[in-house]
Amino acid sequence: MTLRAATRIWWRIALLSFGGPAGQIAVMHRILVDEQRWIGEQRFLHALNYCMLLPGPEAQQLATYVGWLMHRTRGGIVAGVLFVLPGAAAIMALSWVYVLYGRVGIVAALFYGLKAAVLAVVLQAVARIGTRALRSTPARLLAALAFVLIFFLGAPFPLIVLGAGLIGWWSARRGGTAFRPGGHGGSGGAGVADADTLLGEDLPAHARPGWRTTLRTASLWLALWLVPVVALRVARGPDDVFARVATFFATMATVTFGGAYAVLAYVAQQAVEHYGWLAPREMLDGLGLAETTPGPLIMVLQFVGFLAAYRDPGGMAPLLAATLGGLLATWVTFAPCFLWIFLGAPFIERLRGNAAVGGALAAITAAVVGVVLNLALWFALHTLFRATVAVRAGPVRFDAPVLATLDPYALALALAAAVALFRTRAGVIATLLASALGGLALHLAGVLP
Repeated sequence: MTLRAATRIWWRIALLSFGGPAGQIAVMHRILVDEQRWIGEQRFLHALNYCMLLPGPEAQQLATYVGWLMHRTRGGIVAGVLFVLPGAAAIMALSWVYVLYGRVGIVAALFYGLKAAVLAVVLQAVARIGTRALRSTPARLLAALAFVLIFFLGAPFPLIVLGAGLIGWWSARRGGTAFRPGGHGGSGGAGVADADTLLGEDLPAHARPGWRTTLRTASLWLALWLVPVVALRVARGPDDVFARVATFFATMATVTFGGAYAVLAYVAQQAVEHYGWLAPREMLDGLGLAETTPGPLIMVLQFVGFLAAYRDPGGMAPLLAATLGGLLATWVTFAPCFLWIFLGAPFIERLRGNAAVGGALAAITAAVVGVVLNLALWFALHTLFRATVAVRAGPVRFDAPVLATLDPYALALALAAAVALFRTRAGVIATLLASALGGLALHLAGVLP
């Protein structure tokens, strides 16, 4: 298959990639493995396992990996860029609407309903990941420990992931079975054999690069990623909002392991509480926008960069600054994804079936369950309650709800969304839209201001 013909398939995948990482990976599996038979089941899962070990959005990295396997570097760039493009355009347009009309009663009511449903969506993510990852007592204990460390003790997320990976690697190296990599999305079962696919089961020629090729790849993508960050810090100073956005999201791109929801836990902790770029409820609004548009859920980071620059435009027109801030956040977030794939995939292709790598992946996934549970609880505090109080006792630091400020209407919408997702198996998009309309109905009834 030519790259031009493959491009049409990648456009189709990009436009159908709703519902977060699990839904996006399921779409890719159905189209790439079951329908097109580009690669087989085991090769798909091997690529996915590597992408889940990387920082950043595993679905976009998986698309880049498969594009690289099929059509070398150009194929990886086409697949990775197209996977991001529709969502980036949609979030940018909706960000303009948000800052221009977000305080209008009708728009605010839609976001009110959307935020309540987002809480249910994150809880569903906890359940999905947990079902796959917590299949042994050590895995469940690791998830619980990760939750305690990040929620009650404020432990750095990267250290939690690093520790979990080392535990899984050590266990697998010693022959332990507590941490075993599992399937994902709709990719269970024996599936399509590698030998019966367009790629076959042999190692492609471009998966055997020499050291000069490897060095050129690393130099090029490191420069594309980091030169804008350094240039902004030198030209505008480290305290400028663009320099801070570039530095923060470039750093985030190297430490946020475990998928989109884990990334959001780290960003919410830093962008809201440390930098003050946006309020907790605005973070929920951005996540709602990302959930209802195609492409990676991590595209909410563009919304964060947009608001950060909008509120500190540095002499520019606020909307121009916001647009540049959003694009900057997107660039420094996704540029390293190509570096991880083009630099690492050739070596990972030679490690198919490595038990230690699989054990590290499974342990990280188990810890991510606890991290995402922390994210769900953080969202619940800021969705269902109008006020929280900081609790400090020695090393223990967390926010507790002021029970008297419980919002019964937000609670009702969140419960309805949870019933739709868990009991009636409604789709994520339908649930989010129904909840947004519920917020609008409350506004029209005079319940909301």
